[in-house]
Amino acid sequence: MTPVEGEWLNRGETAIYRSDWVNLVVADVVMPDGTQVDHHVVRMPNQAAGCVLMQDEEVLLLYRHRFITDTWGWEIPAGKIDAGETPAAAARREAVEESGWDPVEVTPLCAFHPGNGITDQRFHIFTSHSPVHVGRPTDLNEATRIVWHDMESLRALLATGRISDGLSFAALSYALATHAI
Repeated sequence: MTPVEGEWLNRGETAIYRSDWVNLVVADVVMPDGTQVDHHVVRMPNQAAGCVLMQDEEVLLLYRHRFITDTWGWEIPAGKIDAGETPAAAARREAVEESGWDPVEVTPLCAFHPGNGITDQRFHIFTSHSPVHVGRPTDLNEATRIVWHDMESLRALLATGRISDGLSFAALSYALATHAI
């Protein structure tokens, strides 16, 4: 097999660790200059979906703690896409579970690989301008606070690093840059 100019050729992978949540493999890679390297790769069995919920020129954000980085920050509702579930259905389910707000109708915003140098994880982001409050969140472990933020507050949270979660940071920045919110 002849690689395309500039392509890194993956000649096979050896599993180091496998679970339903995350897989770690070593890939036998030949770089464009012919150098062979063993490249550690995090394979994610599930993709993720999130939703930017808008209402009256405000965005709904969840305030939560992330133990891995021992940080607190504001995030959009998001989570893994279950087997057989569409990204849109997952974004909607996660919003209800984590915030108590049902996006009802979601519009695709973007999809991206947040760390494609190390992982194959993919995020699907949607927007909703018609969320309906359906009650308390059903997953009480997701947020300490659920707050609607105006655009000035949202920009300040982004600028001061209080939104540092990659999925939320990229989704909100993209939504602002493209005038989707």
